[in-house]
Amino acid sequence: MIQRSVANRLEYRLIQLLCRLVGVAMFRVRCRNQRFVPTRGGALLLSNHQSHLDAVLMGMACNRRLNFLARQTLFAFAPFRWLIRSLDAIPIDRDGLGLSGLKETLRRVRDDEMVLIFPEGTRCRDGEIVRLKGGFAALARRARVPLVPVAIEGAFQAWPRQRRFPRTGTIEVVFGQPLEPETAAALDDAELLAEIERRLRACHAAARANRNRRLAQSRYAGPVKC
Repeated sequence: MIQRSVANRLEYRLIQLLCRLVGVAMFRVRCRNQRFVPTRGGALLLSNHQSHLDAVLMGMACNRRLNFLARQTLFAFAPFRWLIRSLDAIPIDRDGLGLSGLKETLRRVRDDEMVLIFPEGTRCRDGEIVRLKGGFAALARRARVPLVPVAIEGAFQAWPRQRRFPRTGTIEVVFGQPLEPETAAALDDAELLAEIERRLRACHAAARANRNRRLAQSRYAGPVKC
């Protein structure tokens, strides 16, 4: 198990609380079906990737501490390196996990930690889910932990990869039922990727429907009565 100091645990919770306050105020973030997130044991959280906000949104949405993946280049900037190391970031190369990232991710989930993965490999260009990277199947199979699909909708509109700074918006986060390791083991790599993508798309469709409903309600709501 990763040994963390009391100060480190408090720091994580403080950052999480601040992010939740900003997320609700600036982006009207709503999270649904959090009951699907395992309360203990190792797990891989599998999210679509819409924007710069995604890792922060996942950290806000999960009551459990979440381990993140971060490109090695981000560790070059000293102040940011201190922050992401304090949040247990796992360094990866630009082309994927790499051998060291794969080993560290497996070590963490086997130590009953939860790790966030973006199986698309990069941020989307239009807000839609793209084909998942094939190398993810090997990690999912070797981890032998629940695979929890989760989808974000609205983050692309708030902070797409083309923009330097975010704007206010409405964001939905929807979790799906985990794919248990026994079920994953019975599938070949192509079937496993197809099943994860199917579940991600179902979560994304639900998140989009919820967001559109909220936008319609706010657009047509009458004046507030005192």
